[in-house]
Amino acid sequence: MSDAAAYELYAYWRTSATYRVRVALALKGLGAEERFVDVDKGENRSPEFLKINPMGGLPAFVVKDGGAVLTQSLAILDYLEETHPEPALLPADALGRARVRSLAQMLAADTHPLITPRVRKYLAAEGGFTPDAWKSWQRHWFTTGLQAFEARLAADRETGRFCHGDQVTIADICLASITAVMKVFDINVAGIPTVERILAECEAMPAFAAADPFLQTGAPERAA
Repeated sequence: MSDAAAYELYAYWRTSATYRVRVALALKGLGAEERFVDVDKGENRSPEFLKINPMGGLPAFVVKDGGAVLTQSLAILDYLEETHPEPALLPADALGRARVRSLAQMLAADTHPLITPRVRKYLAAEGGFTPDAWKSWQRHWFTTGLQAFEARLAADRETGRFCHGDQVTIADICLASITAVMKVFDINVAGIPTVERILAECEAMPAFAAADPFLQTGAPERAA
């Protein structure tokens, strides 16, 4: 069975979490058959998809050999790391792995969940948020998260060409996933020079470039 045939990836074009899985697959030379789920049309809340992931979140990653369904992007990345250890996306030492996981979770656990569609829908319905209020909410949490991330990177001697040393790790994948979605929403954050330097390194790599949300199935044409 080819790698592409071995996996299915339930995905939507702009999701930050799905971006992470696309990058990790590409870095490891793997593929997956994508199944498009239109979040804006509520397809992730359909009875069919809720059988796959009762939370209705994306991505969902199906390992066909055995029929296992994996959810949560960092768990999927851990699975890929354990089953296809080269190239490594985690350092060899325990402290290094802990630092990388900590950096990754600053973004995937502390920042990204605050700007997801389910949060937007709740704030609009229950909090009376207008589109402008939602934009301010996004800008606030993106700024809070990335400026904290910048402070952590800038003060730590373990930061190198990438978030941890000179090799790409899951921390870089999570960082790029946040900024990729920021571009979709046309949001910028100032005062993050270390982050911007690392992002430039990532974006020059084919695996990151190919995961650009605007290159995915279902994406609108990029604004000129």
